[in-house]
Amino acid sequence: MRRRMMWPLLTAVVIALGAVSCVKDPLNDLTAEDSRIYITNFDSTADFTRFKTFRVSDSVAVVSGNKASRALEAADLAYINAVKKYMLQRGYREVASDSTPDLGVNVNRIYNTSTGVISYPDYWGYYGGYWDPFYWGYGGYGYYIPYSYAIYQITEGAFSVDMLDLKDAPGKNTINVIWTGLVRGSGILNASVADAQIKALFDQSAYIHAGNN
Repeated sequence: MRRRMMWPLLTAVVIALGAVSCVKDPLNDLTAEDSRIYITNFDSTADFTRFKTFRVSDSVAVVSGNKASRALEAADLAYINAVKKYMLQRGYREVASDSTPDLGVNVNRIYNTSTGVISYPDYWGYYGGYWDPFYWGYGGYGYYIPYSYAIYQITEGAFSVDMLDLKDAPGKNTINVIWTGLVRGSGILNASVADAQIKALFDQSAYIHAGNN
């Protein structure tokens, strides 16, 4: 009786192990879409229905560290066009560059570089153990790695959108930023994904819509 029952048990164990081996690691197997983060922030005192017209900057600000420049590459243009599309869908009317809009919209491409330090022996775990010293003709020898440090840098790209209150600027003598949206993650500096990224920001911001004209 016990022998006859072992086979179903072993089969169940094999099936279970197979199922576990097929499960993706939640960090190592993230898709580009899964890695993206969408952050929006707005002025809670702003009434977005008061604004009727808008204009989007004709290029993007490229910000890297403490330096900034202007550019208009394929991805930049795609993000600008996507912002226009969703502003129009929310009922705002685009005006020409020689007109003063109620809302000004800036698009920015941002590069953030972080720097760190690693200790080689700790980091590599004394990698000499992966190669048998006999390979080099020195059987019985051990490996020695001097204790040293190295510097590394990682650069991450992001797109952000700023919505500016130009309608009230003359009376307040200042230009208030009433909404910001930020996209971070893999593959966002690509024209083919621009529309989806801006849509995600607007989807998080249902309060952005024009009033009745």
